[in-house]
Amino acid sequence: MDLYEYQGKELLRHYDLETLPGIVAGTPEEAGRAAETLGGTVAIKAQVLTGGRGKAGGIKVVNSPREAEEAAGQILGMDIRGHTVGRVYVEHGEKIDREFYLSITVDRTAKRPLILFSTEGGVEIE
Repeated sequence: MDLYEYQGKELLRHYDLETLPGIVAGTPEEAGRAAETLGGTVAIKAQVLTGGRGKAGGIKVVNSPREAEEAAGQILGMDIRGHTVGRVYVEHGEKIDREFYLSITVDRTAKRPLILFSTEGGVEIE
């Protein structure tokens, strides 16, 4: 099963795990309204089922609804590793002190979940 970031975060919230507030948008105008609703700094994040979004320009941090609309306009329709961006996730911005990496995947050979965790987060982890 493949999940977009926003779907994974919905699943985490379903099990009472805290995530930053965010809103899915399919147009630049929706992204601008989402940024206005969330207020302050937000991240506009391409929703694609592949890694490398940040390095490809698919994640932008902005400070206003107008900037959110502009960033979404640049990201929507973008091709990232053969995947066309059809939606963005507008997420409330937070100051980052430390980054971690967490991944849950399926080990098809062992036929069980595999959880990966690293204290080395950020764009280089993928």
